[in-house]
Amino acid sequence: MNLAGSRPVLVIGGGIAGLTAAVELAATGVSVILVEKSASLGGRVAGLHQYFPKLCPPACGLEMHYRSLRESPNVTVLTQAEVVEVSGSAGAFEATVRVEPRFVGESCTLCGVCAGVCPAERPDPFNYGLSQTRAAYLPHAMAYPALYAIDRAACPSGCQACQTACAYGAIHLDAQPELREFQVSAVVAATGWKPYDAARLDTLGFGKFRNVVTNVMLERMAAADGPTAGRILRPSDAREPHTVAFVQCAGSRDENHLPYCSAVCCTASLKHAAYIRAQYPETAITIFYIDIRTPGRLEEFGAAVSQDRNLRLIKGKVARVEENPATGDLLVTAEDTLAGRKNTLQFELVVLATGMVPQQEGLPEGLARDEFGFLNGSEGSGGFVAAGCIRRPAEVSATVQDSTGAALRALQWAHRSVRHE
Repeated sequence: MNLAGSRPVLVIGGGIAGLTAAVELAATGVSVILVEKSASLGGRVAGLHQYFPKLCPPACGLEMHYRSLRESPNVTVLTQAEVVEVSGSAGAFEATVRVEPRFVGESCTLCGVCAGVCPAERPDPFNYGLSQTRAAYLPHAMAYPALYAIDRAACPSGCQACQTACAYGAIHLDAQPELREFQVSAVVAATGWKPYDAARLDTLGFGKFRNVVTNVMLERMAAADGPTAGRILRPSDAREPHTVAFVQCAGSRDENHLPYCSAVCCTASLKHAAYIRAQYPETAITIFYIDIRTPGRLEEFGAAVSQDRNLRLIKGKVARVEENPATGDLLVTAEDTLAGRKNTLQFELVVLATGMVPQQEGLPEGLARDEFGFLNGSEGSGGFVAAGCIRRPAEVSATVQDSTGAALRALQWAHRSVRHE
């Protein structure tokens, strides 16, 4: 396939889906414009402790993609950027991208002096608010590009401490946003997912009781670069929990919240139970579930974890979570469908398995969506291709496969856009 003179492909989203699509396209010789709204690539996968099917750390997959990006002349990476508009037609789109200033330039050496002198703190979104960073911050340990960034919204008025302290002249606090225009042949939408807002589940105590956390928060606790350096601890008192409850389908399969199954929550909770049991062999774990769904290759993993003598599975919906304010312990009231009764049990930590919501922010207008907000158009009709969890809930390996297919469909549009003299 001769791609000389083809228009670039625009990839929206720098998580595992967008990275996969960008790297696969670049390997064929197609130019790629990779747009990511945050300060670093990697998306949700960068925040995992381990992921299926091999329970790899995120470095296992992301570092290979980062190396490909470093070595490829075909990919232009724009972080802190958002697609404002896409017009035109397949093979000849006009895309406008707004790039917000990072306030830190390429001469950054990662010395960290800027963060050391910064007087302002902000909740760390990478750790889901479990920790704080300075307003001058490194997004995370595996950040790509490997540069600090500055959250100007968190800075005190008139403060220039970081710029004054930087010996390399890397900080430019007067930087301004810019609009960039691109002509592209196809658009790969790979903006991924976000966790369902657990605070909307008002009977389950998230946001009211400190020892009620979500599945993504527990994943960060388990990670070595997380807020607790890999130890799973109660947020209220930093103690190891001796009893833990997992509440499955927290918002999912619920007509009042997310009517669909989010596909990965059951296996994720079993994985989290394995994390806890590896650290604390005597901790007792209870999983409240509607159905345990461990499809395909994950069924053996689910069966193995389920055999743990300190793991109890109770089929039944959780009605409410309450707190003993004297101890921070939690009272979970739930039905036991198989036993035909309702129980109230006490736990030291409760984990809500919240569902996956399509991340629609940053997508151009006019894309076809289903009733839940997931994108249609996986076939690439009209030059738009949906990839990964913006199309349907999925675990990492399925997302990678889907994104490879999306790259192939976008490649066909790039081929059609070849300009013959």
